[in-house]
Amino acid sequence: MSEPRRGYLYGLTAFGLWGLLPLYWKLLVASDAVEILAHRIAWSVVFVAGLLVVLRRWSWLRDLVRQPRRLLAVLAAAALIGINWVVFIYGVTSDRVVETSLGYFINPLMSVLLGVLVMGERLRIAQWIAIGFGAVAVAVLTVDYGRLPWIALAVACSFALYGLVKKKLGLPAAEGLFAESSALLLPALAYVGWLVAADQNSFGTISLSHTLLLAGGGVATAVPLLFFAGTANRVPLSALGMMQYLGPSIMFVLGVLVFGEPMPAARLAGFVLVWGALALFTWDGLRRRGAPGGHIRRLRAREGIAAGAVHRG
Repeated sequence: MSEPRRGYLYGLTAFGLWGLLPLYWKLLVASDAVEILAHRIAWSVVFVAGLLVVLRRWSWLRDLVRQPRRLLAVLAAAALIGINWVVFIYGVTSDRVVETSLGYFINPLMSVLLGVLVMGERLRIAQWIAIGFGAVAVAVLTVDYGRLPWIALAVACSFALYGLVKKKLGLPAAEGLFAESSALLLPALAYVGWLVAADQNSFGTISLSHTLLLAGGGVATAVPLLFFAGTANRVPLSALGMMQYLGPSIMFVLGVLVFGEPMPAARLAGFVLVWGALALFTWDGLRRRGAPGGHIRRLRAREGIAAGAVHRG
């Protein structure tokens, strides 16, 4: 199999698995979202540590602990991805998969807005129009829900901020997941310990399958991430950008067709506005990359993506 084909296969597998994650977290509704998060963190550390031992990739850790600024960046990334994970899990286990999927549809627009607010970047007209569509969509959905779609906004904001920090860190996929999960390990273990002391722990008390699924959260977290790392440098950036919509699209379909979540006309209109914004955003990006000098921008953007993989859901 050629390297590009292998890259597409890895990418479709990664984004497909991320899209199917709600099916996994739905099996754990007997546990609250924070307990699921705590076990996800702990077992991610165990799984990825074993992987790094097998691969003999520990030299990066010595360099990291000698750089206080990077350690602070790891802590910031860990806090942001922890927020993203727990909101995602809560959204799934509280029957709000559709709203959760909206967060990942909004995320590219949020990332562009952060580029303006934090990095001082200047947007093109098409990008401003896309962000305007996104803002109108949020307003429409707020009216439909009778509240701000806070799950979607929390998912999008935490993930966009995480991407900003992650890009500066530059750690590979497995190493980044290990560092960030390790930073959250003590609070996670403390929470599990409190649950045990309060006799509210579900691990090992409900069923063998439930216990194995809680422990398997580490594998469910790491495997799609490793597939993503395998695709980042093998496929064109435009293809990678298009594939990222596969995950939330699968979540949306699961929410409506599998979990039977309501989709009234106003809510559908909000999603149509978001999809229109993404279509405009994607078209503008493809047009821009095809312009003179676009190959330089493609190279820089791909280097940014390859520097650190994402940790979805």
